[in-house]
Amino acid sequence: MGYGIAQKLIKEHLVTGSLEPGSEISIKVDQTLTQDATGTVAYLQFEAMGVDRRKTELSVAYIDHNTLQNGFENADDHRYIQSVCARYGLYFSRPGNGICHQVHLERFGKPGKTLLGSDSHTPTGGGIGMLAIGVGGLDVAVAMAGGAYYLTMPKIVRVNLTGKLPPMTAAKDVILKLLSIMSVKGGVGRIIEYAGPGVKTLSVPERATITNMGAELGATTSVFPADEITRSFLAAQGREQDFRELSADPDAEYDEQIDIDLSALEPLCACPHMPDNVKPVAELAGRKVDQVCIGSCTNSSYADLMKVAAILKGRTVHPDVSLSVAPGSKQVLDMLARNGALADIISAGARILECACGPCIGMGQSPNSKGVSLRTFNRNFEGRSGTADAEVYLCSPETAAVSALAGVFTDPRTVFPEGISVEMPEKFLVNDNMIIPPLADGSAVQVLRGPNIKPFPVNEPLGQTLDKKVLLKVGDNITTDHIMPAGAKILPYRSNIPYLAQFCFTRCDEQFPVRAQQWGGGIIVGGHNYGQGSSREHAALVPLYLGVKAVIAKSFARIHAANLINSGIIPFVFDNEADYDKIEQGDEIVIENLRGSILGSDPVVIATDRTKGVQIPLRAQFFDRQAEILAAGGMLNYTKNKTASE
Repeated sequence: MGYGIAQKLIKEHLVTGSLEPGSEISIKVDQTLTQDATGTVAYLQFEAMGVDRRKTELSVAYIDHNTLQNGFENADDHRYIQSVCARYGLYFSRPGNGICHQVHLERFGKPGKTLLGSDSHTPTGGGIGMLAIGVGGLDVAVAMAGGAYYLTMPKIVRVNLTGKLPPMTAAKDVILKLLSIMSVKGGVGRIIEYAGPGVKTLSVPERATITNMGAELGATTSVFPADEITRSFLAAQGREQDFRELSADPDAEYDEQIDIDLSALEPLCACPHMPDNVKPVAELAGRKVDQVCIGSCTNSSYADLMKVAAILKGRTVHPDVSLSVAPGSKQVLDMLARNGALADIISAGARILECACGPCIGMGQSPNSKGVSLRTFNRNFEGRSGTADAEVYLCSPETAAVSALAGVFTDPRTVFPEGISVEMPEKFLVNDNMIIPPLADGSAVQVLRGPNIKPFPVNEPLGQTLDKKVLLKVGDNITTDHIMPAGAKILPYRSNIPYLAQFCFTRCDEQFPVRAQQWGGGIIVGGHNYGQGSSREHAALVPLYLGVKAVIAKSFARIHAANLINSGIIPFVFDNEADYDKIEQGDEIVIENLRGSILGSDPVVIATDRTKGVQIPLRAQFFDRQAEILAAGGMLNYTKNKTASE
C-alpha cells in the first residue's frame, strides 16, 4: 500500500507511535509561529522552561492581532515579544508587516516541513505542502524547547477535485461547499488531503484559502500537493530553492473520500452564525447590506485584492455601505500601491486598513446595531464582530466587492458573466525590511516586561476526590469566543489573566465570573463540539484561574481539549449523551478516586450527581502521557517533574 501526502509527512517526522488512526503519535517540529494575541503567554511559558535558545529550524513571532495601541498594553507586549526574539533566536515580524499566515506563506513556508502555530488557521501552510497544525501556545513553547508534538493519529480524507472553477466562482466557494458537506465538526480527528485533476487549476493563494478554512471543519490540518504551481509561486518569491515536490503514491489508500466537481460550483455564502450554514448567494440576492469587510488570513492575497480592484475600478461604493479593505501583507500593499490598484480601491470609497487581522478578530470595524456585514473572513460566530446583534456572512472577495457596490447581496456572475482574470506575477516584490532576523548570540539581551504582564496560573497536582458544583451548562458548538471573548477592549490584556477573568463566559452568562469565585471554582457542562474555533489557550487558562477543575461535554474540539489537558483541567465525555439532560447548573458533582481513575486502565469514571441522587458514567479515555499530565496538574508541572527526574 502506498502513502498519501499527509501520511508521508507524518512518517518522515514520526518520533513515536504508528500510522494507525486513533493511536497516539509524536512528531518532530521544524518550524513554529506565534501571533501576539497568543504569543505573549507562549513565550512566558517558554521562558519558564529554562531553555537558552529555540531548538527548531526556524521560529517566527508575528505582530498582527493587537495592533491598535490605545494605551500602553499592546505596545508593551510587542516590545516584550521583540526582546524575546532577540534573546532566544527567533525572527520578529514587526507590526504592519502583515498577517502571520499570509507572510509565512510568502517568506518562510517550505513544502515537506512541519509547522506548529499558536493560531488555529496555521493550516494555511498546507497550501504549499506543509504539515501545518494549529495548537495552543504551550505546545509551541514545548516545540521551541526541542520537544515533540503529540497528537492522535488522524484519519485521512481525500477530497477529489475535478473540473475547473467557473467565472466569478472562487476558492472560498470550494471550502464553503466542503463545510456544507462535512459541518463544523465533521473534520475532527481528520486531515483533509486535496487531490485530483482540479488541483492543477488552483493557484497557491487559492489553495491557501481552502486549507485556511479547514480549521472551520475542526480538521487537524489540510494539505495540497507541492507541484509545478507551487514551484512557480516560490520562484516568484525568490525562494525556488525551498521547493520540494510532494505527491501521493498512485496506490495510496484513504479512510474516506469526498468528490467535488469545481465546474459545478456557484458563489456561496455562510449565513449567521456558523461557517457551515451555507447557501447560494443567488438565494440571498437583494437583501440589504450595511457593511463589507475584505481581508483576513483567508482572502487578502495579491490575487484576491487585484480582483477586488478590478471590480471597484471607476465605480463607487453604495452610499449605505461601509467598505473596508485590509491587505494581508506589506508585500501585497506595496504591489497594489505601485501598480495603481490601490488607487482604484481608494477612489471607489473603500477604507484602507493596515496589514493586520483587524475586524476578523473583532479589532475595530464593528458593524452597526443589527447590521448585516458581508465578510471574506473565516468565522461568523455570534458577537465575534464586536456587535452582539450583528448578522455576519462569509463569502468570496468577488461576491463582497460587487455587493458593496450594489448595496445588496449580489451574485457576481450577474455583473461579470465573463469573469475577471488576474495573472500571478512572475516576480513578487520582495522587501523583508520589516522582518528582524535572529541574533547569532542573544544571551546578553534583556527581556523587557511591561506592568501588564502578570504571572500565568499553574494548576496543582490532581487530588483523590472531585467535589464541585456545576458552574454553567451550555449547548452545542460553544466556541472559544464564548469562553474567552476577543476584541479591542479585551485582547490588550491577554498577558493579564486576572483581568481577563472578569469576561470569562460573559457572552453566555454575565454572572459566571462572580459565581465561579463565590463557589470556589467548579465544573462546566457542554454539548457537542465544545471549544471550537480559535486556538487561544486563554479559554483554558482563564477558567483555570477561576477554579474550573473539569469540563463534561458530549464532544470536544481538538485544540481546546488539548489546551484543557495542558492546563490540568479534565475534559470528560458523557458515556451516554442522554445523561446531559440530567445535569443542571448548581448540581453538586462528586467523583471519588479521581486520581486513580485518571491514571487507571478503565476509561469509564462514575460521577455522582449528589443533588439529583443519580450516577452518571463519564468517559475519561486518555493516552498514558495525557493522564500523567492531568495527574501532575498540567503540562508545565509535568515537564518540570520529568526534567527533575532525568
